[in-house]
Amino acid sequence: MKTSDFDYHLPESSIAQTPAEPRDSSRLLVLDRATGELDHRIFREITDYLRAGDLLVLNQTRVIPARIFARKETGGKVELLLLRRRDALTWEALVGGKGLGVGKKVVVEDGPQAEIVELLNGSERLIRFSELIEPYFPRVGNVPLPPYIHEKLSDPERYQTVYAREPGSAAAPTAGLHFTPRLLEEVQAKGVKIAYVTLHVGLDTFAPVTEDDPEEHKIHTEWCELPQTTADAIHATRAAGGRVIAVGTTSVRTLETAGQQKVHDPFSTVQPFLGPTSIYILPGYQFRVVDAMITNFHLPKSTLIMLVSAFAGREHILSAYETAIRMGYRFYSFGDAMLIV
Repeated sequence: MKTSDFDYHLPESSIAQTPAEPRDSSRLLVLDRATGELDHRIFREITDYLRAGDLLVLNQTRVIPARIFARKETGGKVELLLLRRRDALTWEALVGGKGLGVGKKVVVEDGPQAEIVELLNGSERLIRFSELIEPYFPRVGNVPLPPYIHEKLSDPERYQTVYAREPGSAAAPTAGLHFTPRLLEEVQAKGVKIAYVTLHVGLDTFAPVTEDDPEEHKIHTEWCELPQTTADAIHATRAAGGRVIAVGTTSVRTLETAGQQKVHDPFSTVQPFLGPTSIYILPGYQFRVVDAMITNFHLPKSTLIMLVSAFAGREHILSAYETAIRMGYRFYSFGDAMLIV
């Protein structure tokens, strides 16, 4: 297995720059992973593929307005992109600006002071604020869009799912962007249950694998939670013969992380889980919890295209992507969706 096995050519015109309006009007490519057969639908028609007794698992993380501008003591401008909170005042951040070593201080525009306390990888720094930064977010924070989106987003809520509740992500769990409140009601009216997990998405999710052998890649770590109520819902679904359908690769990572934990109760499918995950899903992985998934189209040579290839088969995924490009599907964060069954 080589990283180049997961490469494909995407015309720049295929990268969606703005979200679909309304949310559920995006296109839906349905892939049967057993046969490779494809159906072409509109996302709001996804209920045709869901059955009473299924469980839809949603990631309820909320994107924080983590891009912040500050000034050095000399007056020079600095950009801070907050990645992960270590404690109340300390954050891992990408820092844009020269001469920002340990001990250097910057002042957030209309906000508190921050000090560089540790050098991390590349332009990453550990920074400590003089007071809580969260109360300043509404005034000083900007939603960090992925680097391949160049259009300004007029409504920041369009980069949030309609069920986003738990602040902490640097990027949205984009498979969930297609759902509207009305569509979720229709899903439930069909007898499909809904459960929630939380995984705070880091910007590392966009990083390509640069090693020739994907197994040599160091996967990023993200914080996630699968609560007892969701573990109970998964067990009840499995016991009744229903399917566990993950909305997005972040939900997949959380579910499979929980699925790898030792189960103390012989009647349970998964245990609750709270903590960091560095699960790396490559072809050959045996899925323990996920029966179907909803996902967007992923970057070439990324850990996410490897994950969906592990679920559906590399040949099926690359063939489906080739068809999607030919038929004008929109790719990446604001793009169209796939349902893999």
